[in-house]
Amino acid sequence: MAKAAIDAGCRFYAGYPITPSSEIAADMSHLLPRVGGVFIQMEDEIASMGAVIGASLAGLKAMTATSGPGFSLKLENIGFACMAEVPCVIVNVMRGGPSTGLPTLPSQGDVMQARWGTHGDHSIIALAPSNLTETYWETVRAFNLAEEYRAPVILLLDEILGHMSERVELPDPSELEIFNRVAPQVPPEAYLPYATSGSHVPPMANFFTGYRYHVTGLTHDLTGFPTEDPEITEALMRRLDAKITDNLNGIIKYEETHLEDADIAIVAYGSVARSARVAVEQAREEGMKVGVFRPVTLWPFPGKQVAHLASHVKGLLVPEMNLGQIVGEVERVAGSTPVVPLNQANGQPIPPSGILTALRYMERK
Repeated sequence: MAKAAIDAGCRFYAGYPITPSSEIAADMSHLLPRVGGVFIQMEDEIASMGAVIGASLAGLKAMTATSGPGFSLKLENIGFACMAEVPCVIVNVMRGGPSTGLPTLPSQGDVMQARWGTHGDHSIIALAPSNLTETYWETVRAFNLAEEYRAPVILLLDEILGHMSERVELPDPSELEIFNRVAPQVPPEAYLPYATSGSHVPPMANFFTGYRYHVTGLTHDLTGFPTEDPEITEALMRRLDAKITDNLNGIIKYEETHLEDADIAIVAYGSVARSARVAVEQAREEGMKVGVFRPVTLWPFPGKQVAHLASHVKGLLVPEMNLGQIVGEVERVAGSTPVVPLNQANGQPIPPSGILTALRYMERK
């Protein structure tokens, strides 16, 4: 993840150590100075997120990483980044909670927090890789999406992915497709920082390049200055939502395995999807027709794709390392197709054997 961030153009990292994400900070502290970047350990997670926003406004691709308790502290400033449209990448290597919870054990308990943790109406982009090669590519994609849509992008890992070892194949960085923020094509005196033309995403002028403009977490007009005008406020909120929801084809990513003839489909993400794939292979050896739908983009949720899947199978199984979060999204779009949750919140991975047992139960039903 640290290497991917550097290759994607990240040149600023601010963070505070927290298990199980501290290795990202440690690696960035070594890698960033080698490419002329800046690493800084802040006094806490609130300040870390603030520093990331400031660095991004000044023109740098910026990143921070944390786990559940630290992510909770970052949420106020993540909301600021949503409203002010500041591109940045936030990594949450999930562990058990609430509070201090299980610092060294995995969980998927922050999925809804990533979507709704900061207050108010807002869209968010959150990505959930399931292996280390994919972690590299999704980190690069996170920076590209942040720059393209002028938005914070969240990477949701868990302790298993954070601490595992496996073989990876990485590209030559020169071969990567990198997206950089769109600069204004007008002189400073004609620049309106939140005006758009043919897109929901306004061009972004970096501070210290001759462009002076106001940045606030308050609702604002095209100049960036606060307003309570209901018409302007409504238009702003609709545009902030539309810049993501009107571009789902460019944001949503998913993987399908053995779904062509499946009677039962598993919807699984992150490290649990690894167990799901093994369980599917074992189930097929027993003659069961099962497959896996794996959302790589968790938010926006690929509801259209899951609804289509639900209309072609007899049942959906949703294993999660929590007490039920994404399963609710699946139920919302599944129509009359039965949805079976498989939840575990004890800090242990969900093994293939547990998923296989649930599949056998659904097969009998």
